[in-house]
Amino acid sequence: MQVQHVGHKIRGFYRVADYALRWGMIAKDAQRRLEILGFWRRHGVAATCEAYKLSRRTLYLWRAKLKAEGGNVAALVPGSTAPKRRRRRQWPALLIAEIRRLRTVHPNLAKEKLHQLLEPWAAAHQWSCPSARTIGRLIADAPDKMRSQPRQLGAHGKPKPVRRPRLRKPKHFRAQRAGQCVALDSIELRALDQRRYVITCTDLHSHFAWACATRSHASTAAAQFFRLIQTVFPFAIDAVLTDNGSEFQRHFAHELATLLFTHWHTYPKSPKMNAHCERFNRTVQEECIDYHYDLLFLDDLTDFNLELLRYLAWYNLERPHFSLITPVPGRKTPHLLSPVQFLHQNHQCNMYWPDTRT
Repeated sequence: MQVQHVGHKIRGFYRVADYALRWGMIAKDAQRRLEILGFWRRHGVAATCEAYKLSRRTLYLWRAKLKAEGGNVAALVPGSTAPKRRRRRQWPALLIAEIRRLRTVHPNLAKEKLHQLLEPWAAAHQWSCPSARTIGRLIADAPDKMRSQPRQLGAHGKPKPVRRPRLRKPKHFRAQRAGQCVALDSIELRALDQRRYVITCTDLHSHFAWACATRSHASTAAAQFFRLIQTVFPFAIDAVLTDNGSEFQRHFAHELATLLFTHWHTYPKSPKMNAHCERFNRTVQEECIDYHYDLLFLDDLTDFNLELLRYLAWYNLERPHFSLITPVPGRKTPHLLSPVQFLHQNHQCNMYWPDTRT
């Protein structure tokens, strides 16, 4: 018989349980402060200050915190006592340059060995030599950690290209306006020995989406698709979010760099960073692609893209979205909007669709 825990395969169960446990527990310091406030109510300020060696100001401060939180004892938990302005290490720039030189000549030497090699040099300059722990902190303060790596050669004797660090989407980012960030992704579909690709795009703020089928998985097709997006979407685009696929490299990245767009990449094996586009991929596959699968694997993709275009027009103009709601006076349930209705209501942009209403 297999025994499983209560929260087995329930995502986030133990995290929520940990938060609930912390909320239910009362810290000892907060409990003691609550007892002191109770003693104050019974015996007065003078007796409390004399018994617990506290000032009147401290008692009134604790009572104000407890009242502001509605009587929650967690308000009496002591805060951090760390200073707001901390001292910074102030060592001569010439000494830090010497540490970097030693780490370059003798690659990535440890701090204890650097301390021993640095002592004669510091004595010659009549400076005090930093300790091994201080040298370690100075190395950690450097942006590159004073670390160097040799250029590696490939199987054919050519140097391997240096992989540049990729720009990631800021943590807790949330688009506040249309066009602030659009996300792109691709769907790969197979039938026998043939492959087709559907490149998708969605705006993180309005959920306005677009897609196009192609036979090529090259970055040139993604660059052409992005030019189409700029024509269709009636707002200026600031940032583009993609995964690390090859279709979003080279020509596509060059297109974004030429137009001065910010290109954010997701972390490897982290599709949740591009959740809006991944959800649209499922929607367009279940509601359109699966019903026109036979057209997708023809030599000419015009018929399929026309069917996809009809679906996208309905998706953006008429299809209600649970994430786009507006309250209606007199109704308990809010009214669901389509992306174009949401843009028209909140941004008043009628650039690419007719609006004859007064």
